[in-house]
Amino acid sequence: MSAATTPKPEILAAFEAAKGFMPVDEGLALYAVAVEAGRLGLPLLEVGTYCGRSTVLLADAARAAGVGALTVDHHRGSEEQQPGWDYHDPATVDPEVGLMDTLPTFRRTLFKAGLEEHVIALVGRSPQIAAIWNSPLGLVFVDGGHTDEHAGADYEGWAPHVAEGGFLVIHDVFPEPEDEFTGQAPYRVYLRALASGAFEEVSVTGSLRVLRRTRAGI
Repeated sequence: MSAATTPKPEILAAFEAAKGFMPVDEGLALYAVAVEAGRLGLPLLEVGTYCGRSTVLLADAARAAGVGALTVDHHRGSEEQQPGWDYHDPATVDPEVGLMDTLPTFRRTLFKAGLEEHVIALVGRSPQIAAIWNSPLGLVFVDGGHTDEHAGADYEGWAPHVAEGGFLVIHDVFPEPEDEFTGQAPYRVYLRALASGAFEEVSVTGSLRVLRRTRAGI
């Protein structure tokens, strides 16, 4: 990996310090493809912000390329982050309303990384925002809900906006049936993208799949 596609130490430190689940090797792979996508001169968009761990990497790559970084989330947490599940963090619950609210933590993450001015946070549900989106994107990073309903909607809503030569990146792709709850829906989205004939696989790093758009239409 060349220096140009490796984050600076302070950006990597901000990524590692942020609350979230992406391991470093997958983060480095995401950063590298974000840098490449930035060369298209189009915005980079993430579905599934949580507390901004991966957003730090996308934002820094976008800043270097002079393009926009956008991140989409309702900030109420996905299924596996709700109370009673393994990925629930009580610190993310708003004590006044009793629901998760990761937006304040996300904003602190960007502030600490010096990236607040380089990210547009789209707060709402992915399908609703996708329905009114009409601009091409250099990269779409799908890292939202892990049910077929939510992962499928993220793919259907955002993959058509990936420009030719741009990238569709899918996180938490786990082919094994025992990972049904955490990774089978993203895996099925990954298979749909390949079966569409519009995308080709570029790289695999852990549970991260990088696909390049090779033709129009899905």
